[in-house]
Amino acid sequence: MKNSFKLVAIFVLSIMLASCKKEKNAPSYHKGELTIFTDESFQSVTEALADGYMINYPDTHIKVETKKEDLGLLDLLKGSAKAVVMSRNLTPEEIKTYEERTDLKFLPSKFAADAVVFVVPKDSPKESISMEEVNAGLMSDKKEFIFDGTNSSNLNFVAEKFKKQPKDLQFSIIPGNQKIIEELGKYPNKIGVVGLNTFSRPYDKTSEKLREMVKVLPVVNKGKLYNADFEGLRTMEYPFTRVLYFLINEGNFNIANGFIRFSCTHLGQKIVQKEGLQPYNIYKREVQMR
Repeated sequence: MKNSFKLVAIFVLSIMLASCKKEKNAPSYHKGELTIFTDESFQSVTEALADGYMINYPDTHIKVETKKEDLGLLDLLKGSAKAVVMSRNLTPEEIKTYEERTDLKFLPSKFAADAVVFVVPKDSPKESISMEEVNAGLMSDKKEFIFDGTNSSNLNFVAEKFKKQPKDLQFSIIPGNQKIIEELGKYPNKIGVVGLNTFSRPYDKTSEKLREMVKVLPVVNKGKLYNADFEGLRTMEYPFTRVLYFLINEGNFNIANGFIRFSCTHLGQKIVQKEGLQPYNIYKREVQMR
């Protein structure tokens, strides 16, 4: 009888230990580690959101790693990344591949409106640039536009805007958005193409310094002038407005899903706003994202 009781006790204890171990290793949004791949153009807003999440959930550690947009997407599709930030639209083939490899529906989590902007040195006589000028310049052997590299979000987005492939465009390269701004004065006849988030933070000293070095050109489209300001982004009338979104490769509600949910809540959207970008979800009645 005693032996039977011991066996039952051992059996119950083993079940309890297994249950505790399972609970300890269970997926969780409030503890653990996550690496997010983001293009350098929107590194700042991604880091700000990651910092906000870690403050709210101290047992989490989120690392933001910069990687060209296309390369980050490849890592996600290969399963070596759990979360990436994207700006360009995926092709039907890419969406099909995403759904097949992740077993998830393609549901981009949109969290901010950013922009690609065209900059010239402060002393440049140029005051604006037209869509026609941009299109013609990208086809010219003069390579007057400076991008931050191939496979980058800025190049991808501008190419997509003109329904062209990046490989078909003519351009110069200076690696890094900040480097383009810092070195643009050496090339008075060139136009830098950078992400707005590079220097959009209103009270950040580095952003202020970068803004003082260049002039952001308004874009003329069909005879009307558009600026990459809050109004231009909110209405998406500024022609090079782009919507930033997260893609994940995580089926359960673990840290990647938790981070995305946080980024799209009121608190996360206030962080986006403090970055000088247009929140996507905070003003549902006003934002006219298309």
